[in-house]
Amino acid sequence: MMSRIVGIDLGTTNSLVAYVDERTGLPVVIPDGEGRRLLPSIVGFTPDGIVVGEAARRQLARRPADTVYSVKRLMGRGWEDLKDELRYFPFKVLAGEGVVKLAVGGREVTPPEVSAIVLRALKERAEAHFGEPIEQAVVTVPAYFNDSQRQATKDAGRIAGLDVVRIVNEPTAASLAYGLHRLGQGVIAVYDLGGGTFDVSILRVKDGIFEVLATNGDTHLGGDDFDRVLMLWLLEDIQARHHAQLDRDCIDLARDNEFMQELRLAAEAAKIRLSTEERTTLTLPLAGFTYHRVITRAEIERLLEPLVARTLGPCRKALADAGLTPAEIDQVVLVGGSTRVPLVRKRVQELFAKTPHSQLNPDEVVALGAAVQAQILAGGIKDMLLLDVTPLSLGIETLGGIVSVLIPRNTTIPTSAREMYTTSVDGQTVVDMHVVQGERELVKDNRSLARFELRGIDPMPAGMPKIEVTFLIDANGILQVQAREQRTGKAASIEVKPTYGLTDADVERMVEDSFTYAEADVETRLLIETRNEADTVLTHVGRALRQAGPLLEAGERQTIERAVAALREAREGKDRDAIRERTTDLNHATEHLAEVMMDAALKGALGTRRANEIMTSKAEAPPSSGDRR
Repeated sequence: MMSRIVGIDLGTTNSLVAYVDERTGLPVVIPDGEGRRLLPSIVGFTPDGIVVGEAARRQLARRPADTVYSVKRLMGRGWEDLKDELRYFPFKVLAGEGVVKLAVGGREVTPPEVSAIVLRALKERAEAHFGEPIEQAVVTVPAYFNDSQRQATKDAGRIAGLDVVRIVNEPTAASLAYGLHRLGQGVIAVYDLGGGTFDVSILRVKDGIFEVLATNGDTHLGGDDFDRVLMLWLLEDIQARHHAQLDRDCIDLARDNEFMQELRLAAEAAKIRLSTEERTTLTLPLAGFTYHRVITRAEIERLLEPLVARTLGPCRKALADAGLTPAEIDQVVLVGGSTRVPLVRKRVQELFAKTPHSQLNPDEVVALGAAVQAQILAGGIKDMLLLDVTPLSLGIETLGGIVSVLIPRNTTIPTSAREMYTTSVDGQTVVDMHVVQGERELVKDNRSLARFELRGIDPMPAGMPKIEVTFLIDANGILQVQAREQRTGKAASIEVKPTYGLTDADVERMVEDSFTYAEADVETRLLIETRNEADTVLTHVGRALRQAGPLLEAGERQTIERAVAALREAREGKDRDAIRERTTDLNHATEHLAEVMMDAALKGALGTRRANEIMTSKAEAPPSSGDRR
């Protein structure tokens, strides 16, 4: 019997778990108990415990400082990498020893710990589906993830109680999923634009062998950036239209975390709607007024054009590294939810001069490919082979701060390389080995991965010792380095623990913590989710009453206020059924209020449209004889 290995797409926005159905031979995404296939990669920290997925998303606007989203963008990265964009996150990020920490819910956690909570939820989903423990997984990462980010992903798996048997690049995984659906042979370009990262990979597929020729990308470009641009544009428009009222009430919207999260979610929703429609209406209730705006696809495309253009440079570099022109690409595959944006599809089609494939769900295709690789490793698929590459060059520091590259980027992995070095000072008995990753000539311009010492060298004149340095990259793209002095046989080696990684002791402590969380009472988690739902309803009703309360009769308003009070009282208790009943009662009590608000919004929209039509007709009217324009 084969050991069960699942495939996991640990995404910036959503995460999924999949397996290959042995009856059909095709990969399948595992849904949760309510049939949802996507798990939002959001973790909420509350006084009562931790929630993940939809429950965490619901509390995002109410408790933004204690709700972590897009943690993938923080994985394996240090304070210096992140300091310029931390102002966009509502939760607090702290500088630590290498790895950053997040101050949320009265505790400090690392990005791998947060990712582990998402992975654990997927693990539990798979275990519920199969009715057996799941201990092994293939996990995908962006192709352009460096060694630090890959190691952080493996740490997250270990904390979640999973043995990550293979890390696979996301575009490569997508090509495996299409390969199983008999996409065909030839040279394939995989364009992968997700929530937080962008990758492009060029592969040659022949006789079941998937050979990656080149990869490139940007680990800090994705749908999150699209949402941020739209959010800031909307914020500027709100401030311009309502500046008098905002100034009078001393309201600084940009510093209001709850409002900014609501605005970000509204911007994301508008972006999604405009991927299938030409225009959409955004209505956002604020203190004392309602912001209402019609947004067109053309408007957001003007805003998104620079970001989409940024993805085309890596595509051209990957083609150049592969020694190919766009005309030599046989097929183009789209991966990632952000490829649903029409402007993205248009620019990709223009670059490669062919219509890209998107038959498989772009949100699911990476997880499906991870499941295929899992089945290959489990021995269930024997006619497919994956040959991946390392995305960035690896080398060591030599005299003068110069990088000596041992393994160039886009080298097929697993691989190894050896190089001979010597000492630069007479009588030197210790050599400091500094391992770096990147494409620049000088060490200071690249990423430091690790340092270790080779000790015990016999004192000799400079240039006499013969030190052989060996680099070995495994199939996960993770590096091991060994140094050996040939004359004495003295050796030192290290499995590179990146500068922004966790120590073994850190991981062990987090694994122990994970068991504590795993054994948490299910009723407590359900109570948290029920309270979160109640809080969401209370927040919306409170705003609706401030906005449209004067339009209601006194008796109806009193009924709603009694229902609000009853829900607040139930919410403080621990009777989950009572909270749910009072939430339902309040929803029923506010049905007419919702209709009143909708009518008011429609009248406001029609009034604005009529005013615009009048202004347009005046502008187009010919001047009278007395007009001196």
